[in-house]
Amino acid sequence: MDAPHTSDRWGRARTVRAPVIAALLLGALPAEPGAVPGVRLVGARVVGRLDLGDSALSQTVELEQCDLTDVVTLDGATTKGVHLRGCRLRRLQAGRVRVDGDLALSDTTVLEGLDLADAQIGGQVRLNRAHVAPPTRAALVADGYHVTFPGERSDWAVWAGGVSVQGGFFGRDLRCDGGIRMIGATLAGGLHLQGAQVTARGEYAMDAGHLTSGLVELSRGFTARGTVRLRSARIDGVLSFDRARLSGGRAAVQVTHADVTELILTPESIEGAVSLGYSRFGVLLDHPAAYPDGAWLNGATYEQLRGQWTPAERRRWVSPAASGDYRPQPYEQLATWYRTVGNDPAARTVLLAKQRARRATLNPAGRLWGLLLDVVVGYGYRPWLAALWAAVLLVVGTVVFNAVPPDQIPQDEQRTFVPFIYTLDLLVPVSVFEERGAWQPVGWTRWLAWSTIAAGWILATALIAGATRVLRGTSS
Repeated sequence: MDAPHTSDRWGRARTVRAPVIAALLLGALPAEPGAVPGVRLVGARVVGRLDLGDSALSQTVELEQCDLTDVVTLDGATTKGVHLRGCRLRRLQAGRVRVDGDLALSDTTVLEGLDLADAQIGGQVRLNRAHVAPPTRAALVADGYHVTFPGERSDWAVWAGGVSVQGGFFGRDLRCDGGIRMIGATLAGGLHLQGAQVTARGEYAMDAGHLTSGLVELSRGFTARGTVRLRSARIDGVLSFDRARLSGGRAAVQVTHADVTELILTPESIEGAVSLGYSRFGVLLDHPAAYPDGAWLNGATYEQLRGQWTPAERRRWVSPAASGDYRPQPYEQLATWYRTVGNDPAARTVLLAKQRARRATLNPAGRLWGLLLDVVVGYGYRPWLAALWAAVLLVVGTVVFNAVPPDQIPQDEQRTFVPFIYTLDLLVPVSVFEERGAWQPVGWTRWLAWSTIAAGWILATALIAGATRVLRGTSS
C-alpha cells in the first residue's frame, strides 16, 4: 500500500469526501437485515473536515493507510472504537469523546496535535510508532480557539488533560515534536512509553501533574528533551526511568508531592536536577549518576533504598551541595533508614554531616562553637574524641610535670607528688584528688596547668552539649 504522504498522486478513484464518510457512519444507509453496519476504508485520500462531534456512533471508526487532509472531529462523540492505523491526518480533535473500545493510532502521523482532553476510553489508547506534532498558533486561531498565551496550546503535541483510560495508554516508539500534557489523567492500565522520543517546545516534555496510574514506563530508550513533571502523581506501581535519556536544562525530573510505590531512577543519561521533594516512595532504586546537577529531597520519604551506593555517596546525595541550600529533613530521613536496616554507625555519620552542614548557616559565634563541638566530641556522635583529647592532655601533663615538678604548698604533712594524678586532678572540672591545692606549678608550667584546667572545662561542656543534642534528636 502506498504511503499516505504520497496521496496527491493517487487520483480521483481513491479520493473520498469527508462528509460522505460522516454520513455513512451516522447511518445514512440502513443496514440489510442480519448485517452489522460498519465503515472500513483502506488507502484512501479523505478531503474535507471529518466532523463527527457530539454524535452517537453505533460502529467503529476504522480507517487504515488513509490520508485525511483536514481535522477529524470527535468532540463529545460516543463510539465503539476509533482505529486510524497507519494514517496521516491534520489533527484529531477528540475532547470529551467516549470510546467503549480502543482508540488506535499506531503508525499514524498527526500533523497538528492530538486532543484527548477529558476523553473516556474503555479500552486502550495505542500510539505505538506514531508521530505527533503540535498545532501552530495560527491553526488554532483559524479553527476558532481563543489563544491567550502564544505558547500555551501550541507547545503540546498531545493534549490529554483529564483523560481516563481503562486499558492502558501505549506509546512505544512514539515520536512527539512537542510536549505531552496529561494533567489529571487516570490510567488504570498504566502508561507505556518505552522508546518514545519527546521534544519540548516549551519547558516541559511531559506534564502529568495529578496523574493517577498503575505502572508508568518512561524507560528503555525513552528520550525527553525538556522537563518530565509528575507533581502530585499517584502511581500504584513502578515509575521507571530505567535506561532513559533525560535532558531538561535546569530540571530533568520533577516528581514532587507524589505517592509512588516504587521509583526506578537509573537513566542511561541525564542532564538537569532531580526534584523529589515532599513525595513518598515505597522503594527508591537509583544510582549516584542519576543526580549530576543535584537532588532536591526536602520532605521526601522512603521505606527502602536500593542501588549501588556507598555511605559517603548517600551523604553527598542529601548535602546542600546537591540541592543548593541546607535542609535537615533529608539527613534525618536517611539516618532513619540506616537505623531501620541496622546500620547505626552510618546513621550517626549522617547526623554528624547534618550538623556540619548546619554550621555553615550560623553566625560567626555559632560557627566557632559548632567547630569546637565538632573537633572535641563530633557533636556528640563521636564521644571517643573526648577520651582521645583527655588522653593526650594526660600524657603531656604527666611528662611535663614529671620533668618540672611543682612546689608543694606548705601544709602540716609532707605529700608525695604523682604527675599523672596531679594532671588528672587539673583536667577534671571539680578537684577530686585535692592535688590542685597541694602543689604550685613553677615557671612556664603554670600556663600548662591553667590550659589543662580550661581544657577540662571545655571537654566537659562539649560532652554535655553533644550528649544533650543527641538525646534530644534536634532537627535544627
